[in-house]
Amino acid sequence: MREKLNQGLIDFLKASPTPFHATDSLAMRLEAAGYKHLDEREPWVAEPGGRYYVTRNDSSIVAVKLGRRPPVEGGMRLIGAHTDSPCLRVKPQPELQRQGFWQLGVEVYGGALLAPWFDRDLSLAGRVTFRHAGKVESQLIDFKNPIAIIPNLAIHLNREANQGWAINAQTELPPILAQVVGDEGADFRDLLADQLTLEHGLSADTVLDYELSFYDTQSAAVIGLNGDFIAGARLDNLLSCYAGLQALLAAEGDETCVLVCNDHEEVGSCSACGADGPMLEQVLRRLLPECDAFTRIIQKSLLVSADNAHGVHPNYADKHDGNHGPKLNAGPVIKVNSNQRYATSSETAGFFRHLCLENEVPVQSFVVRSDMACGSTIGPITASQLGVRTVDIGLPTFAMHSIRELAGSHDLAHLVKVLTAFYSCPDLP
Repeated sequence: MREKLNQGLIDFLKASPTPFHATDSLAMRLEAAGYKHLDEREPWVAEPGGRYYVTRNDSSIVAVKLGRRPPVEGGMRLIGAHTDSPCLRVKPQPELQRQGFWQLGVEVYGGALLAPWFDRDLSLAGRVTFRHAGKVESQLIDFKNPIAIIPNLAIHLNREANQGWAINAQTELPPILAQVVGDEGADFRDLLADQLTLEHGLSADTVLDYELSFYDTQSAAVIGLNGDFIAGARLDNLLSCYAGLQALLAAEGDETCVLVCNDHEEVGSCSACGADGPMLEQVLRRLLPECDAFTRIIQKSLLVSADNAHGVHPNYADKHDGNHGPKLNAGPVIKVNSNQRYATSSETAGFFRHLCLENEVPVQSFVVRSDMACGSTIGPITASQLGVRTVDIGLPTFAMHSIRELAGSHDLAHLVKVLTAFYSCPDLP
């Protein structure tokens, strides 16, 4: 079971180089499991026991399994995660020709660790908007092959490299795509038009715009002398999206279950499809009873906000509170912050800990050092938007926000097991 889940995660990561592709991958898996797509621009007809999903901006998704037990009696079981990861996004007019090389200007998305982006085999993927036969259309593209690289400067020319230096995102990050001869021009939109033809058989009249990200082509893998780890890009937070999906598809019982995977968490969640936007509430209000009943349902519900946690690194153990150093392969982590950077309360933490104990899943706790700043998640944002009780949890990882992150190979099975139990739980506190 563990090996199957890990391979499934590796396949999901490969198919999901951008939030658009991650949402498409989730939607395809939901469709295969009998979930019906609902268009927000059309009337909806939902039935008890029905299974539905909604996407917005092609990059966020909400999946709902309506229980046969009225949600006004038992509430909802919600799991939240996010589809985006720190990366390098291509600028609107990106063409650079310097010293006979064709490069693309990029903008850093989110709080990326920049040094690991150097000397990697990069490809490009995302959404392209174009005019075709007089109409404006959009398609996802993925070059898949390594088409770019950001070479490091040789240490002979930067003797202080190993003493650390500030990376200039404007001048040092533009990837190299090709060499150009003489005054030969390079048109990025022509390249995208060719890719649309190659992938989709489309002949675009004009490429109008795009949202494209570079990504590392090296596949995720189970690594380590004893296969103890999973290394790969975008573990934060596609690992949680995948775990939530597996739990939803495996859930039994008559309860109403929701999986929400929002875009834009890494840049503050403030968008029409982000956790700080109206998407989740709007979807739920269209599927559930309104007015007084809706508020009662929310107050009987609970959200598990699943986002990766910081495992204690053996080389940097002093970056953790001595009593709160989560270990890889020791189970999911309950994240606590008294300043509400995490939305966990004693009640919600106690319930999640109870679920772990009942299902023989190891569980840990994380509190940031008191002299360090704390990150945040969609948990507090969704809690403030919906008024739903929330517990913030996640699997411990190393190298968070790097181009290649590391998690424990045993932990995914732990997380899927407890999230499945949560979805199937007949009683909430």
